Amino acid sequence: MRRVVRGFWGPRPESAEALADRWQRTLDGLAELVPQAADAWSQVHGNGPATAFTPEGKALLDALRAAQSAVDWSDLTGTGLRLVGTGTPGWEAEVSGLAGGAPEFLLQSLAIVLHAPDAAVVPEEDVLALLARVWEPDFGDVSDDDVLDALEDEAGYAVGDPVVGRTGYLSPARAALVPDGLEAVRQELPGGGELLSIAAPGDSAAVVRAYERLREAGALAPLPRPMDRPVL
Repeated sequence: MRRVVRGFWGPRPESAEALADRWQRTLDGLAELVPQAADAWSQVHGNGPATAFTPEGKALLDALRAAQSAVDWSDLTGTGLRLVGTGTPGWEAEVSGLAGGAPEFLLQSLAIVLHAPDAAVVPEEDVLALLARVWEPDFGDVSDDDVLDALEDEAGYAVGDPVVGRTGYLSPARAALVPDGLEAVRQELPGGGELLSIAAPGDSAAVVRAYERLREAGALAPLPRPMDRPVL
């Protein structure tokens, strides 16, 4: 089963050193939570084949500096990096990010895609909590193809809109707008944001209901454009 764990935020300029630290904490945390998914890593490039990659401090910093130097406008759009990890049979992880920039219309993001056997237990909520702690996003979600299709078809969700999935993360200002009576288990995280446990795998209808209620309450309002801050 393919699971997607994502976080999004607005402009937040950061140095390559700061980004390397966030990447390191992400990969270290992922190795603890899902050790089956990534025994070996490779870096995916825009041109040419993927290359073997050791996710340690200097390698991460060098990769981010190389990405910045290859794109003249990375200070505006953000620095991109994409890593793929292979583990035990049936398991795979992909981590991709665009961060550190100050775009006015393009959200910064970090996405973790986990492939696992259908019967496997995957701590997807813990992975989203890890992403929230490390990257301090504005909103985030745990979704799969069925959930995203249901949100698009039944609730008018469009790529780039704030969203929650089976599990959602909301930054403090968004969490303050969560309506009473929402069918979700709420867990406050360090920093004041909240993790919302909304539905089990396969229950796309519950996700659609929660998404619509949160959107009506303003908790999923988009950041004003042009964007001038990382969170609502």
